[in-house]
Amino acid sequence: MHKVDNAVILAAGTSSRFAPLSYEMPKGLISVRGEVLIERQIRQLKEVGIDQIVVVTGYLKEQFEYLAKEYGVILINNDEYCTRNNNSSIWAARDYLRNSYICSSDNYFTSNPFESAVEDAYYSAIYSEGYTKEWCLRVDDDGNINKVSIGGRDAWYMLGQVFWTREFSAQFLRILEAEYDLPATRDKLWESIFMEHLDTLKMKVRKYTADSIFEFDTLDELREFDPTFCKHSGSRIMEEVAETLGGTEEEMSGIEVIKGPDGEAAGFSFLFRSEQYQYCYRTKKLNRC
Repeated sequence: MHKVDNAVILAAGTSSRFAPLSYEMPKGLISVRGEVLIERQIRQLKEVGIDQIVVVTGYLKEQFEYLAKEYGVILINNDEYCTRNNNSSIWAARDYLRNSYICSSDNYFTSNPFESAVEDAYYSAIYSEGYTKEWCLRVDDDGNINKVSIGGRDAWYMLGQVFWTREFSAQFLRILEAEYDLPATRDKLWESIFMEHLDTLKMKVRKYTADSIFEFDTLDELREFDPTFCKHSGSRIMEEVAETLGGTEEEMSGIEVIKGPDGEAAGFSFLFRSEQYQYCYRTKKLNRC
């Protein structure tokens, strides 16, 4: 068994698909079912005795500052969050990576998944009956992940917390250091780097039921989980749009981020439907980077 040294919560990203709420605050700071997402995770970690919690920030980093005072977390700024994928957040927290949980600030765990000691490095997963576009996992005879495919059918797929042993952390950081300055690495998720080195990076699968772990990619998905967001999302933008149209937030649905030719979000803009019409919202008032 490996005694858990700490947890690293990744909270640097812009979560552009979660428009328009993410235009005003990081997704991890949204209150779901009465609790702020990242605060709920911090409390769950502390419940099992994990006191060293590192939060890697970037986008709207100042909004996380209260966590240091109220929960005693360590804040690390990833100043590359806008130009690199989440491998840069792993690199920013490299001095803390030992027997470590790696968490996403926007996950919601219905029950506490954390433990004070863990047997092996693992990635949590839930099962998809039928097709899913998520990252699907296959394992070898020893239970180690030996194949990851983006999209699959009737398969376990990555979702939720990850645990790295000291050995896994050291090996991953050696690989990341060697590849960090390669142009191709810039846009990779850390999971993509893991995928490319399955022969040396050994990790199990920790299986959970579908009602154990939730991640909300869009406001519509969150509304299904927490219906209070149908009538009032807490977003100033949503309030202003509803008032302009003479309607309610509940009438706005199908929110979709407008993307540019490169596939990235095209500024702070989104499409939505209200009654039988589709609208486009654009603003130049906000600055992401």
